[in-house]
This record gives sequence, structure tokens and C-alpha cells, in this order.
Amino acid sequence: MSLSLAVFYLLSAVCLAGAIGVVVSRNVVYAAFLLLVSLMGVAGLYILLLAEFLALVQVLIYGGAITIVILFVIMLTRVHEFRAMRDNPQWPLALLTSLGVFALLALALINGAPDETVRRSVSFTRLGDSLFAQWAVPFEVASLVLLVALIGAIVIAREREEEGEEE
Repeated sequence: MSLSLAVFYLLSAVCLAGAIGVVVSRNVVYAAFLLLVSLMGVAGLYILLLAEFLALVQVLIYGGAITIVILFVIMLTRVHEFRAMRDNPQWPLALLTSLGVFALLALALINGAPDETVRRSVSFTRLGDSLFAQWAVPFEVASLVLLVALIGAIVIAREREEEGEEE
């Protein structure tokens, strides 16, 4: 077994353990931190694939910003509402669907052996030129959509607090 294959298995185990922890955890704060663990494992997989830029984006945007936004949303909502929630009655359907997707992915992995190719890294200069020349407008639109979503979450949380105070 090569070193890269051993690292791949280790990072895959970290991703799977974090993802399972997110689903199984009853505490939403723990679930957010386990999501961070899973996202860091994905960043490690990107490094293994010689996609350094994607690994950096994964750590900074998903690992940092998105996890912090999730924690802000948790802090802005009323925690006692989470305690009153019961399990979703559709969990058997969700379990069946997830097992079906897992079976399809396992079948695709078993039947389709990956090609042995030489991996090459894309230079940051070429990638930066592409991002800021061709994809600058969609990148800014995506950042504005995320900002509007964050502001909307704050407004909705404050309206609920004010409604609760009036009663």
C-alpha cells in the first residue's frame, strides 16, 4: 500500500466520521463542529489531489466562514425550540434513500476502476487570472446572496424575539 493511498483512507475515515457525527449528534453546536471536522477532511483530500487552491478555499470559506455563519444562526435562534423538536417522522424514507445512494456509489466504485494518470497542479497565477477575469461577476453575486441570507436570518430571528416579548 502506498503512502498516498494510506493518507486517502485516513482522510476518508475523518470525513465519514465527521459526517456521521453531524447526522447522529443531538446537540446542534456539536453537529456544527463535527461538520467542520468533515470539511477539514475534504480539504485534506484536495491537497492529496494536488488541488491546493480548492483546499485553501475549503478551509477558509467552508471551514471558517460557513461554520461561523451556522454558529451565528444557532446563537440567534431560540435554543429551547430545538429541545422541543422531535425526530422527523420521515426518517425511514431518508434511511432508505441514503442506503440506495450508498449502494449506487459502491457499485460505481467496484465496477469502475480509476485510470492511473499523472496528476498535475494548476498554477495559482493561471487560476487567479481565470477567476478574476471570467468569473468575477458570478463570484460577487454569490457573495451578495450569502450576505442577504445572513441579514435575512438576523431579521427573522429578531422578529420572532419581538413577537415573543409582546405575548
